[in-house]
Amino acid sequence: MSTGETRTDVVIVGAGPTGLALGIDLARRGVDALVVERGGQLAPGSRGKGFQPRTMEVFEDLGVLDAILAAGGTYPVGMVWRDGRQLGEHRMFDPAEDGEPHSRFTVPWMVPQWRTTTILHARLTELGGRVAFGREAVGVDQDTDGVTVRFASGAPVRARYAVAADGGRSVLRRALGIGMTGETVDPDPVLVADVRVEGLDRGFWHLFPPGGAGRAGEARETGGSDGPGGPGESDGGGGRRGFLAICPLAGTEDFQLVAQFPGADGPDTSLEGIRKVVGERTHLAPESVTGVGWSSDFRPRAALADRFRAGRVFLAGDAAHVHSPAGGQGLNTSVQDAYNLGWKLAAVLTGAAPEALLDTYEEERRPIAAHILALSTAIHRDQARRGAATRQLGLGYRESSLAVADREIPGGVRAGDRAPDVQVDGARLHASLAGPRWTLLAMGTRAPRTPEGVRVLSCPPVEPFGTGLYLVRPDGYVGWTGTDPEGLAAYAARVGAGAGAGT
Repeated sequence: MSTGETRTDVVIVGAGPTGLALGIDLARRGVDALVVERGGQLAPGSRGKGFQPRTMEVFEDLGVLDAILAAGGTYPVGMVWRDGRQLGEHRMFDPAEDGEPHSRFTVPWMVPQWRTTTILHARLTELGGRVAFGREAVGVDQDTDGVTVRFASGAPVRARYAVAADGGRSVLRRALGIGMTGETVDPDPVLVADVRVEGLDRGFWHLFPPGGAGRAGEARETGGSDGPGGPGESDGGGGRRGFLAICPLAGTEDFQLVAQFPGADGPDTSLEGIRKVVGERTHLAPESVTGVGWSSDFRPRAALADRFRAGRVFLAGDAAHVHSPAGGQGLNTSVQDAYNLGWKLAAVLTGAAPEALLDTYEEERRPIAAHILALSTAIHRDQARRGAATRQLGLGYRESSLAVADREIPGGVRAGDRAPDVQVDGARLHASLAGPRWTLLAMGTRAPRTPEGVRVLSCPPVEPFGTGLYLVRPDGYVGWTGTDPEGLAAYAARVGAGAGAGT
C-alpha cells in the first residue's frame, strides 16, 4: 500500500448530482464510500434546473424530497415577446393525461442545480458520508482485487470499485480508453448565465425569438433544463441574432438567461457582454441586468459512452451520456443511473449477491440512456414534445435479465416495470416501498415464506396490478412476478434480496 493511501469500498469521482445521489444511496446502506471532487467547493450555477416526476420519486426515497420541494417551484408559463409587445403565452409542457403511470408527481419541478447539490451534500453528510474537495483525479489503475484512483496532488485512493461521475469530459473515462459516440446537435454556441434583472415580471418565462418569429406558436423553448432555440435571423447589422430566453429561477431572486449565437465563435460571458445581448434582443435596457452570479457557454451535443463499465470502474451521469438540454432529461437520467447502481454495489459488497449482478447496470442503463438521448435530440429539433415520455415514469427494464416472470399474471404490471404509486389499504404504495429494501407484494394471494429482510405487503388486488406475487427491487422496479414460492426463493438468492439491505 502506498504511503498515506486512503482505502474505501467505493470511490466516486465527482460531487455533482450523480455522485452525491450515489453517495447517499450507498451511505444509507452502510457502504463505506468516498466522493472526491476536483473543485474546492460544490459547483456554482443553475445549469440543469428541472426534475421530472420519476426523479422526484427517487428523491423521496433518498430522503431529500421535502428540501427539494421547499427550494423550488413549478415552471412558469412562457411569454413570447416581440418589439416590446407581449404576443401571447406558450405552454412549455404537455399536461398529464388519463392513462399515464400513477404518481403523486405530474409536472417538472424547478430547482437551480447549485441548490440541488447543496441539498444532496447536506443529506450525505447527515448519513455519515463525506466529500473530499480539491482532489483532481488524473488516472486510474485496477487489478483483480480493486482499483486505485490517482490525483494531481495528494495520496491515491484505493477502493474495491470506482464510479466515474466526473462529467462529459470525464478523466476516468478517457483513462480507461472508453469512447463516446455521438453528434453535434447544434453547432451554434449558447450562453447560459444566472443574472439579476430589474423590471422583469417573475411570473413568466420570457421568450424572445429571432426577428422572424412573430407568433407564439413559432417560439422554441429554451433554458438550462430545456433546449436552445431555432436558427438565427439577421439583426440588420451584418450579424445574425439567435434566440434568447430569461426564466425566473424558483426559490431565488435570480433569472437564468439563455442566448444562442448563430455563426459565432463563442459568446461574451461577462456582465457587459450579457448586458449587450439583452439590450439588442429585448425591450429591456442593458442596465436592467444588475449582476451576474455565474455564466458559461456550451455547444449542444448528444453522445453515448461505448461502455458503462470497464472492470471495476463504472460510468454514470454525463460521463456516460451527454444530452442536449432540451426536455430536461440529462440530469434526471444521471440521478437514475446512481439509483440503479447503488443497490447493486451494496448487494455485491456485502456478499449478498454475486459479482455478476453488476453486469446488469450497463445492461439496464445504457439502452435507457440511448433512448433518452434520441428523445432529447428530437425535442431540440422540434420533432417531439415535452409530454409523457419526458416525465420518465413509463421507463422500465422489461428486457433486462433481472426481469423474470415465472408466470404471466393478469394486470398491467409486468416484471421490469416501475411499480406504480397506487393506493394500497389507504396508503400510497411508494410510502410502503420506501427505504433500501426488497418488498414482496402479495396481491390477492397468500404470501409465502420470504428471505429475512424482505418486507411483505399483503392486500387485495389493486389496479393496474393483477392477482399474484410481485417482488419489488430496492429502486422501485418489479424484479420477479409469479405464484411459485420456489421460483421466488431462487430469484431472491440470485439477486441478494433480503440481505445487506442497510438502514
